[in-house]
Amino acid sequence: MDADEKRRRAEEKRAGVFADRLARLQRAEAKIAAEKTRLLAEAYALTVEQRSRIGSVSSRERDMPLRSMALELGMAVRVNDRSMQTQMHDAHELVELFPATMEALEDGRVSRAHAQVIQDAGRVIDDPVDRASFERIVLVEAERQTVPRTKTYARQRAEVLDPRPLQERHDTAIRQRRVWVTDLDDTLSALTIVGGNVYIHGAYHRLTTQGTTIKNVDRAKRRAYATARACAGAGLDGGDGSGAAFGLGDEGAPGEDAEPWFDERTLDEIRCDLALDMLLAGSPVIDPTDPTTGGLGAIRAEVQITIPITTLTGVTTSGAELNGVTPVDPETARRMAGTAKIWERVMTDPITGVVTAVDRYQLHPSQTRYLNARDVTCRTPGCRRPAKLCHIDHSKDFAHGGKSCNDNLCNECARHHTLKHATNWHVEQLPGGILKFTSPGGKTYDSHPPSRVAFIPTDDDGYAVAPF
Repeated sequence: MDADEKRRRAEEKRAGVFADRLARLQRAEAKIAAEKTRLLAEAYALTVEQRSRIGSVSSRERDMPLRSMALELGMAVRVNDRSMQTQMHDAHELVELFPATMEALEDGRVSRAHAQVIQDAGRVIDDPVDRASFERIVLVEAERQTVPRTKTYARQRAEVLDPRPLQERHDTAIRQRRVWVTDLDDTLSALTIVGGNVYIHGAYHRLTTQGTTIKNVDRAKRRAYATARACAGAGLDGGDGSGAAFGLGDEGAPGEDAEPWFDERTLDEIRCDLALDMLLAGSPVIDPTDPTTGGLGAIRAEVQITIPITTLTGVTTSGAELNGVTPVDPETARRMAGTAKIWERVMTDPITGVVTAVDRYQLHPSQTRYLNARDVTCRTPGCRRPAKLCHIDHSKDFAHGGKSCNDNLCNECARHHTLKHATNWHVEQLPGGILKFTSPGGKTYDSHPPSRVAFIPTDDDGYAVAPF
């Protein structure tokens, strides 16, 4: 083994050391967060006791103990008293309603952020037994997944036990849709639109597709210009007069006309410009210097919605899912399935969660549909890029004898797919769709496919947990 190889391996081992140290620090932070939570909950409980002794006076006067305590604690740590009052209330709720989550936080098994998403999703569950079942199941996911993935899973599970139907919650929430402006630094401002998730995701997808079209047109224009310069320099016209079309003179030098305009904008910049174009002028353009160019208006959004069969038929009112990330209200889901051709529908059994049918997908349709339904997102731990936007990767390289079968395939986004092939990261497929990632430093990390869990009513009106 030469010196460079020894150094490389030593550096890779250091990554494992860093990972161990970081994990220890995170566990320590979780324990400190638990101690802080209990302190704030105790302070809140004291103000409740003080309020009970005030008697029947105005609500403002009864609120004074809590306000005073929040101001006292907030000033001690330089936090706004309103924010501190919210922290106190959340701490009290977490301690009183989610004891198992508090225990996991104190043990360092979950972070405070994990505990918060469990609390946010579970507070709608009124029944203590149901809430305890929800908490127990989601904690399993929280101990092995990132905060965003835990949040998605917790919301899905809470919906089953929320006493309000999803349609009712959607009808209430959609009345909060609005648009506002936030002024930023350096003469910039942000326009924020809060609306139905189907339409927001659809609008974003359309902007992305239009922006990609603009970038592709610009690349073709650059190639044509380079060809024209080369032909003009050789005393040719490229056979199509392309040199003259670009205003090129002899020997490939620009003529009297200025060099053609090329688009130097990033995709993010183009998306922003397109959105403002359509809001202000009603239509997008490819070339800002030539408003006659078009074709972008024909581009439509494409969003994947997963719809249980019984929701589609109206038998049940359970919701659907948008890109495996966020729920969709039943009415919108049925309308999209029945009238909009731009939606790709994935049909699932409402009890088992097993995919039963989809509309379409590119490349090896049967396998791609199965893998997208199984993985939902990129399978690298911590990544939430939708599977629809990922690459299908062979865990064991096809060039090295890996087969193109489902138990050797998984979804990896472009970033992590490239990283796997460019470094010493390895992925091993385990039974049940579980992937074992091994880092260059020798550390292993498991990636579980999204859990399929349902609460099934029993004969005694309770709930049984059925994992799939």
